[in-house]
Amino acid sequence: MACANIFFENSTRTKFSFELALKRLGAHVLNFDSSSSSLSKGESLNDTLRTFEALGVEIAIIRHSDDNFIHSIKDKFKFRVINAGAGKYEHPSQSLLDLFTIQQEFGRLKDLTVSICGDIANSRVAKSNIAALSLLGAKVLLSGPQELLPDSKDLPKNCATTTLDQALPACDVAMFLRVQHERHQAFELPLTNYNETFGLNKKRVALLNPKSIIMHPGPVNRDVEIEAALVEHPSSRIFKQMENGVYTRMAILDWIMESE
Repeated sequence: MACANIFFENSTRTKFSFELALKRLGAHVLNFDSSSSSLSKGESLNDTLRTFEALGVEIAIIRHSDDNFIHSIKDKFKFRVINAGAGKYEHPSQSLLDLFTIQQEFGRLKDLTVSICGDIANSRVAKSNIAALSLLGAKVLLSGPQELLPDSKDLPKNCATTTLDQALPACDVAMFLRVQHERHQAFELPLTNYNETFGLNKKRVALLNPKSIIMHPGPVNRDVEIEAALVEHPSSRIFKQMENGVYTRMAILDWIMESE
């Protein structure tokens, strides 16, 4: 089976875990690099995708900066599409690997409390996780700079905003997100004192329940959202998330391949 990683945004974890998952399942993998493609010669996105269709690609794994691009091409091509990240709207495979990591740790998702701190408004990971955790009966606490939090009226009933110092003692999972400066048009948040106010540090980690775990979808900006020494803290599952990304994406791909 021929499959293509078509990423219009930079990626390390998602792109290469999909590539490894595909290779472990015996697929032929084409890796697309937009900077060296015919897009630089004026080719349209539609014609680029038509090219992959003509080459016989059966599954296209696509990441794009536009919130609606992936949805807009649904059913327009012969290949099946996997969403590898849509702007600031959703990131379903990341959410699934996060849920798998939490399930591994606690044996359940229902009635757990998950704290998500950081750039919530611009995070596709946060949006996918909020929606999934809501469906599965978990409580979500959101914190971060006020400018980067969603309006409370837009939140599901299982979700509330609070301060990080209030969220940490109450949570089973403390998930941190980077500030996505590439998605801010006019707002620029200074990072000099960010960790002291909104990040995890040696002082704040003491607020966590001993059985709580620390998560981050990556990439981690050490000493910003998480103090460098805490990335490898015994409670950290950050690298376990990366490992689980391969297994989760293998499961996604296997399900799609079997559903032919």
